[in-house]
Amino acid sequence: MLRYHVRLSKDTNGTILAEVPDVTGALTFGEDREEALLRAADAIETVLIAYMADRRDIPMPRAGTKGPFATLPALTEAKLALYTAMRNAKVGKAELARRLNCHMPQVDRLLDLRHASRLDQLEGAFRALGKQLSVQVSEAA
Repeated sequence: MLRYHVRLSKDTNGTILAEVPDVTGALTFGEDREEALLRAADAIETVLIAYMADRRDIPMPRAGTKGPFATLPALTEAKLALYTAMRNAKVGKAELARRLNCHMPQVDRLLDLRHASRLDQLEGAFRALGKQLSVQVSEAA
């Protein structure tokens, strides 16, 4: 589970600012604490989309930090893991498409954090990289 620490502070207009120190540029606000934390996850995804477009490494949450946290959806985490596995294996989108016997737009969708990809497609992509996707269920925080 990718949980990023969120730094909350009051803005001059009464809203709550939410900044994610581990993800440079992830900054948002909310009318209250709960809304700011909900928006923080979306801000993180938005910045990570830009990181991926620029072919940058995905920053991982620092261990040992205390809450509050913004938790990314499981599908987003799987897509980020696929992106990272591709980078580590030095496999580009064209090569992954070749290995999957599919077209490039299909690989683009697998890496698109805003696209609701199917789990079986992600599993196939991981297999093509010699990896295995696993799911873990834990108690809610």
